[in-house]
Amino acid sequence: MTAAAVNDPARRRLIRFGIGLEAITLGWNVVGVVVLAVLAYTSASVALLGFGLDSLIEIGASTVVIWELTGTGEQRQRVALRLIGVAFVLLALYLLVQAGLALLMGHRATPTPGGAAWTGATAVAMFALAYGKSRTGRRLGNPVLLTEGRVTLVDGILATAVLAGIALDALLGWWWADPVAGLVIVAYAAREAVQIFRGDHD
Repeated sequence: MTAAAVNDPARRRLIRFGIGLEAITLGWNVVGVVVLAVLAYTSASVALLGFGLDSLIEIGASTVVIWELTGTGEQRQRVALRLIGVAFVLLALYLLVQAGLALLMGHRATPTPGGAAWTGATAVAMFALAYGKSRTGRRLGNPVLLTEGRVTLVDGILATAVLAGIALDALLGWWWADPVAGLVIVAYAAREAVQIFRGDHD
């Protein structure tokens, strides 16, 4: 069903559903920031720290989408997309420095079961939310919700990458897997920022 084919009552329901998805994402990531801050501190993990920062980005992105869905106008959509893009750039720059220093200095994180459990649960939740946002965004013809759905999909992919880094470090002693997982976040964040600023969200 295209955006043009959605009547007013159906459109309002879809908007409410989209806001609901963003509210769930927002709540999950607010909890995640606290959990990941504790886990990153206790394990000295660059990847968990980066994933916590990614959760902050997701909080900002969800807030922007809720703001955009409760209003109208192309100008509001453009501002919302650019705010999400700027957040991705800041995340990529910070993590590039952190992960690079960790690799150069041979920094070793301490793998924790808590980190594995949280990233695994987050991966499942984010993939489900991303699917819902993608379907809803397409039906509404809303580029902001579609773009933020990709942010959520990236969040799920990054959770999987961080989980893999924790597992490789714990099982095989590959200390470098943790900062490399941080660099995966850099690559995805940079890619999403470029797509947003080039207008590839349409």
